[in-house]
Amino acid sequence: MPFIGNQPALSYTSFAKQDFTTSATTSYTLDHPVTNENEIALFINFVRQEPTTAYTATNTTLTLTSATSASDDMYCVFLGKAIQTVNPPSGSVGLSQLSATGTKDATTFLRGDNTFAVAGGANTPSFYTSMSANQSYGSSGSIVKVQFDTELWDTNSDYDNSTNYRFTPSVAGKYFVHGCVYVATFVTDSIAGQSVYIRKNGSNYQGVTGPIAYNSNEFNAVGTPFGIAVDMNGSTDYIECYTQVTFSSGTCNIQYESNGTPSFFGAYKLIGV
Repeated sequence: MPFIGNQPALSYTSFAKQDFTTSATTSYTLDHPVTNENEIALFINFVRQEPTTAYTATNTTLTLTSATSASDDMYCVFLGKAIQTVNPPSGSVGLSQLSATGTKDATTFLRGDNTFAVAGGANTPSFYTSMSANQSYGSSGSIVKVQFDTELWDTNSDYDNSTNYRFTPSVAGKYFVHGCVYVATFVTDSIAGQSVYIRKNGSNYQGVTGPIAYNSNEFNAVGTPFGIAVDMNGSTDYIECYTQVTFSSGTCNIQYESNGTPSFFGAYKLIGV
């Protein structure tokens, strides 16, 4: 007649076995810890020994009542350590059966180190800043640090928006640094040129020269965008943004807003490089 109920899984069960290299001693070390001597079957010269009388065992320490000799053959079988060779049924392992750390959900994957991570990794640390007001530039041709004092975000609190106006990422890696600096002179004070410099650890890393935009009715203005990659050590390396403007006379400002477009400065960690 047909079988009723769940089909029993076919498997082979074997018990772990340990062979000993014998000598004239009563003390040996077990491969697996045990609670007491009843959890192993000990054989000397193929004769099973009586627990407690012929030997005792606790944790990984095996102690014989009588010392062996180098010619003796001794082994034990761990009665409490059965090894199953059957595979789990297809689809029987779920999230609750995994020991991996991290968040287990539809947005993560299981890595080779038994942790859950967001697919593709994270582009952090990252920050994005703008300015709360115009910054007075100073004399023509001077090199001035742009004071980006308004954080739109700063994932790891790595940007200083009040004192040094610099980004010191707390994670080593390569970072894409981007932004734009707008400057303007009012009335008819002409701008001859503008450059933006990204400095790493106080030294020029890369500079960009911007185009000239002219509006004869109100002001001369120029906006210089930039985008570069910088390798950072994740501890002491930092970057800052500077600009240099050449203008004819009058007053020049670094604009927090120029025709609705503010100066901005940001960076984020690149993945896979």
